[in-house]
Amino acid sequence: MSEARDQILARVRGAIAQTPRPAAAPRAYRRADPRGQAELIEQFCERVGDYRAEVQRVRADRVADAIRTAAQRHRAQRLAVAPGLPQRWTAGCGLQLVPDDGLAVRELDTLDGVISGASVAIAETGTIVLSGAPHEGRRLLSLVPDLHICVVEHQQVVGLLPQALERLHGAVSDERRPLTFISGPSATSDIELQRVEGVHGPRRLVVIVTQEPS
Repeated sequence: MSEARDQILARVRGAIAQTPRPAAAPRAYRRADPRGQAELIEQFCERVGDYRAEVQRVRADRVADAIRTAAQRHRAQRLAVAPGLPQRWTAGCGLQLVPDDGLAVRELDTLDGVISGASVAIAETGTIVLSGAPHEGRRLLSLVPDLHICVVEHQQVVGLLPQALERLHGAVSDERRPLTFISGPSATSDIELQRVEGVHGPRRLVVIVTQEPS
């Protein structure tokens, strides 16, 4: 058995060695967006809204107020928070914050929602990318609770996917962190194209985008 396996593997290696390397794929697609930050943020907010997510644009010092308002609108009181979430984002918000110190899925499911940051946001597709950084928390945080309140800082918005991947390169190649791409609330459709939300993640997504300093 071992001898036969070695023979098969030797033939496979020989075939691979004789196979010519494919030509490099052309990279003629756009890899940078020349627009200014204000225009990128405007498009990002528009695209996020197209996905039926709620979008709020606030000053950086009003994030806590925006979080409180969003939670009240959705009748959410107990929310999980990523361990490295900046305290200024929740100071005085009046909510019951539950730090994620390894909460089980059942414990997360009993909470009203979650608050997290983001790694990068893509204007062209209205997509938020999480990389498991301390201010974002584990992937479970963005998948189990029914409400996700996500804070995107103005400097995190880029125009195109290649720009986002460039920023995320270190997190993936060096730190081996997983990436989660979020484009609106979780939704799926059956063969009759009936949209159902909340099947594979949060049914409600609130995106709070900080404005550029004036």
